[in-house]
Amino acid sequence: MMDASQIREHLEVVGSDGKHVGRVDHVVGTEIELAKFDLGGGLKHHMIPLSWVEYVDEEVVHLSLTQEDAKARWREKH
Repeated sequence: MMDASQIREHLEVVGSDGKHVGRVDHVVGTEIELAKFDLGGGLKHHMIPLSWVEYVDEEVVHLSLTQEDAKARWREKH
C-alpha cells in the first residue's frame, strides 16, 4: 500500500498513459478528492481510491489505470 502522506494538494494526477486526470484537492480516508476547478475533471469534485495510485513523484500522482479507465470509474462527489 502506498503512503498517502506523499499525496499533497495541487499535485497533478495522470493515468498510466501519462494523460491528465485531474489535480489533488485533498485525501479523504482511502480516497483522493480531485479539485473541482480543473478542466480535466469537468468542473466537479471526483473521488478516486488510493488503491489506483501506482506511485507518487515530486509533482505527479501516477495511477495504474489509463485516463479513460479512471474517468469511467471515478465517482462524483455529491
